[in-house]
Amino acid sequence: MRASVLAGPALAALALGLSLAGCSKPAPQESPSAAASLDATPENAPGTTLTDATVQLPAVAGNPGVAYFTLAQGSGPARQLVAVHVDGAGRAEMHESKMQDGMMAMEPLKAVPLESGKSVEFKPGGNHVMLFDLAPTLKAGGVTELTITLDNGDKATTKAKVVGPGGAAAGDAHDMGHMDHM
Repeated sequence: MRASVLAGPALAALALGLSLAGCSKPAPQESPSAAASLDATPENAPGTTLTDATVQLPAVAGNPGVAYFTLAQGSGPARQLVAVHVDGAGRAEMHESKMQDGMMAMEPLKAVPLESGKSVEFKPGGNHVMLFDLAPTLKAGGVTELTITLDNGDKATTKAKVVGPGGAAAGDAHDMGHMDHM
């Protein structure tokens, strides 16, 4: 009787594992030259350029980090940026900083419009990506991958430099604590 009680969950776990294994694809092979470039974008959507990516670690461990980058759409129809993923972050949220009633406020962004021939900067004091649940493997001086997703499902990926607090622009406060001082 005991063997049959354990067999049900074990068989369910085995079936789930096999079904998930069937969905995975082999990882694409990356050329050595692409891996060496910080702005390597071998899988980018046509007409999309993703550059200047930086992940800034928080001053206090456990607080959110932040990501900055520039995204340009050189050709094609207008699109929207709908998601950002950073390797080593459990969750990433697009936000906009702006003055509201004389105070700096942050609002989540569901999408950011992209126009053909124009670029959008994610930078301090404007659009940025808050990074939550950072892995201890993200270290200043390292590199990680940043991937954006457009409303049509196209993606663009680039390497992002990992910097310590204040590393992206000397003298700027980039962690959440700066919101109280503005």
